[in-house]
Amino acid sequence: MSLRIRVNGAAAECRASGALWLDGARALIVADLHLEKGSAYAARGQMLPPFDTAETLSRLETEVEALDPTLVVLLGDTLHDAAAEARLAPEARARLACLANRRRLVWVLGNHDAAGPGPLPGEALADLELEGLTFVHEPRPRAAPGEVAGHLHPCAKLKGRTGRLRRRCFVTDGERIILPAFGALTGGLNIRDTAFAGLFSRAPLAGVLHGERVHPVAFAALAAD
Repeated sequence: MSLRIRVNGAAAECRASGALWLDGARALIVADLHLEKGSAYAARGQMLPPFDTAETLSRLETEVEALDPTLVVLLGDTLHDAAAEARLAPEARARLACLANRRRLVWVLGNHDAAGPGPLPGEALADLELEGLTFVHEPRPRAAPGEVAGHLHPCAKLKGRTGRLRRRCFVTDGERIILPAFGALTGGLNIRDTAFAGLFSRAPLAGVLHGERVHPVAFAALAAD
């Protein structure tokens, strides 16, 4: 079950996959896919399962099939590094081409993929304006009503009866929102970390991903460590 919210007045849906859906614009937004992260680590001698790109694309394809968007926004750090495009398998390239078929595909540039997607399908932009919202990769370090960003890989720590749980999450104060990382091998940063300090005008709400649901959790209920 998703969580329906408003961001700067725009209706939005936080999906259990970690994607954001704007029904009015038929737009699907995902952040921080970090495609080919596994192969980047393998090149440095740290062996990770080599299936992260395929798994991440499968999750994205599932959302596209369910929602049939006219616009897909990749909110930065879609590729893990500047050489990731060259490491993509032909099958992954074909899957990205299918995602761009009959719909607009926008790559918002991030710090990991500042050079853009190269010959891959879609258009590269520094930011995108849509429905009174501004889509960027990295949150601006000041009040930014209407901003939709990624980059920080937000996660929440919750106190449970059997210990503490750590889960990816959306984080919003109703004016701006930061999306969780969508990629299969991406880590997370506790939203109580100082990196989030000053980004919100009031105590934010966490939309915590757990199974097939997005659970709204008050900031005060989250654990710091």
